[in-house]
Amino acid sequence: MLDALFQPAAAAGLSPLSAQSSAKAKGRRSATASPATYEVRPGDSLSSIAARLYHDRADWPALYWRNRNKIHWADDIYAGEVLHVPAKPARLPRAPHGLERPAPAASSLPSAQVPSAAVPGAVADASYSGGTPGGAFGACVVARESGGNAQIMNASGHYGLYQFSESTWVAYGGNPADFGHASVAEQNQVFANALAEGGESNWAPYDGC
Repeated sequence: MLDALFQPAAAAGLSPLSAQSSAKAKGRRSATASPATYEVRPGDSLSSIAARLYHDRADWPALYWRNRNKIHWADDIYAGEVLHVPAKPARLPRAPHGLERPAPAASSLPSAQVPSAAVPGAVADASYSGGTPGGAFGACVVARESGGNAQIMNASGHYGLYQFSESTWVAYGGNPADFGHASVAEQNQVFANALAEGGESNWAPYDGC
């Protein structure tokens, strides 16, 4: 009876113990392998998915390049979308460039509403004295985007409490020289400008707020 049980292992040129070890190794690989696909959940971003699947937010470019036929803008994903998930890369691919949604042109702002921060030398702190603009929506964006870290810069070059791209920052009146080290008051002012100009769509589809 025992000989009959060991016949498949012998046929493969393996001892019974080797066959048992090989089976266990395959089981471990199957248990730790990344899933082949992932269904996007509300509030997901490529970096949050990378953190969940690869345990490293910085690995999000691997997901982008594998799904670039369906992701036309960086982090332009929606709940229910099914993404292909490659194995965790041994070498991280470069982050894509120039794949942000076009921001409204600064010239489209009525002259009466052009914020003082757009003028060289202006001080944004003096022009905004309120709390988080947008009430619950603004607080949700801060929690989702930066966790309240005003000086965080992510791998794709998005910065601050609201994770502005540099082009969006400038379009809504941010001082170009301050991008990357702006005060909280200036960041709030630029976000308030964005909301006043209907720019809520820069965040709402991605943050689930």
